[in-house]
Amino acid sequence: MGFETLRRRPVDPAGDAAMLHGWVQEDRAEFWGMQEHTLEDVRDTYAWIVEQPHLTADVVEVDDAPLALVQTYDPVVDEIGNHYDRQPGDLGIHLFMRPGARPSGSLEALLRFLKRELFADASVKRIILEPDVRNEKSIALVHRFGDELGPVVEVPHPVPGLPPKTAQFAFIHRPEGP
Repeated sequence: MGFETLRRRPVDPAGDAAMLHGWVQEDRAEFWGMQEHTLEDVRDTYAWIVEQPHLTADVVEVDDAPLALVQTYDPVVDEIGNHYDRQPGDLGIHLFMRPGARPSGSLEALLRFLKRELFADASVKRIILEPDVRNEKSIALVHRFGDELGPVVEVPHPVPGLPPKTAQFAFIHRPEGP
């Protein structure tokens, strides 16, 4: 598996619904808030997301095999932006790795890829992360890859119908230089 072949493609709500439904049914998906969703609910949720101009949902693939789901949001439009010191150029992100065994180094390669992809847009100055404080793996990720910790606050979930959470905000700043 070559991490140089990572690519991002938009979620196809109908075509990806079964795969995503399987992912969000896993015990570890508790913090994603969709374990009770039916296949049709997952399809409809992602159909709603792709229709929103301030949201994106993409599957990141390595060697044409799904590796992760990445969603972005504009904190100027999204309710979450009201819960931290929002700045021009902020871009929120949610990340969900596929279930099962993954090759060693895949998370690090994915994060490098996403930083490169997201910061390729010159308007993006900071990437905003806000995992649930109970999600120990995501909090460890924030401590490893976040440049700056922000507040811990109660926030609504960015997709209608999903539960609120107590989030640990963290920020990844645009790298300096070329």
